[in-house]
Amino acid sequence: MSLFPAFLKLHSRRVLVVGGGSIAAQKIPGLLEAGAQVHVVSPKLAPQLAEWVRNQQITWSPKPFEPNDLCGAFLVIAATSIRDLNAAVYNEADRRSILCNAVDDIDHCHFYYGSIVQRGDLQIAISTNGKSPALAQRLRKELEDQFGPEYESWLAWLGAAREALRAQSQDPEATKHCLHILASKPMFERFLKQATSTDNSEGAA
Repeated sequence: MSLFPAFLKLHSRRVLVVGGGSIAAQKIPGLLEAGAQVHVVSPKLAPQLAEWVRNQQITWSPKPFEPNDLCGAFLVIAATSIRDLNAAVYNEADRRSILCNAVDDIDHCHFYYGSIVQRGDLQIAISTNGKSPALAQRLRKELEDQFGPEYESWLAWLGAAREALRAQSQDPEATKHCLHILASKPMFERFLKQATSTDNSEGAA
């Protein structure tokens, strides 16, 4: 079955993470970067998670998982090392129509974590439908080489140009055509040359 690719807006959404160990510690940073309100349910916490609690970056219920912990959750991550517990979290989430990811258990996932190339607002996600995370990681490394850090500043420039053109132009089709030209490879190469020239001038000064 094919997957539907989507980028979720998690800002201010409640995301439940079941588990307080190293697996949870790997999954939480991306949720925080997306602005999610992360709540952890676990009898104990790894040092990293405890620090996030102290810094009020996440909240914590120091107890075993119970079905009512899902109340109000938009998304659930089952991140324990106990396969049966992860499956139980998934089954309860499924019953309540809440999306759940049971880490490293493709049979108990409504969605998968993709391998991500992040360059500012540019995100390139890779999925193998759970078939080969190793291949996804290799492709991510190749794409990181292809799309370097310079894409972050270029995309910021493109965003500013888009807003300026849309504010000034009365012709949507002309604006669309211009934006496609600005996003072309020749324009990217020109942007790089100008950035390099500016850097060299500042260095000489």
